[in-house]
Amino acid sequence: MASTVRKVRAKLREFALSLPEATEDLPWGERVAKVKKKVFVFLGRDMDAHFGLGVKLPSSNKSALALPFTEPTGYGLGKSGWVSAKFEVDASPSLELLRDWVVESYCAVAPKSLAARVRGDDGSDTTTKPRAKRASKAKAPVSAKRVGKAPAKSRGDSTSVRVNTEKRPRKR
Repeated sequence: MASTVRKVRAKLREFALSLPEATEDLPWGERVAKVKKKVFVFLGRDMDAHFGLGVKLPSSNKSALALPFTEPTGYGLGKSGWVSAKFEVDASPSLELLRDWVVESYCAVAPKSLAARVRGDDGSDTTTKPRAKRASKAKAPVSAKRVGKAPAKSRGDSTSVRVNTEKRPRKR
């Protein structure tokens, strides 16, 4: 690995691990940074001649994919906003751009409280989508007489109710 790429990789790793509650792991022989056991940046393998990384970019995904050194991350992760970047030995990637990507990825994966700390608590970063509030469904009132009873069987008498109290044998 060329010294420029090696330095950028080392600085980016150091930066990722400086984020709140970030840890390092080596699954599949690949170096990753995690927050709360969730990967927010893939940093590649130490033995590779090139430098590559994978980050989740929900906001800047389209602009990142327009760059010549990026592509959607494999294994179906690209559908969820993950982007992979690959830099050859003689490349000189922008450390500032890569740091921005790491922060965006961190905020997309981290719990809201940790993401807010990284953004500065003002919420100005829009990397995470606010969750939509669920519409509450109005429930029909339940008649006290009908609670826990089976539907009435029609025998001509609309007030008769038949309840099955037999226990079914368990299936093994």
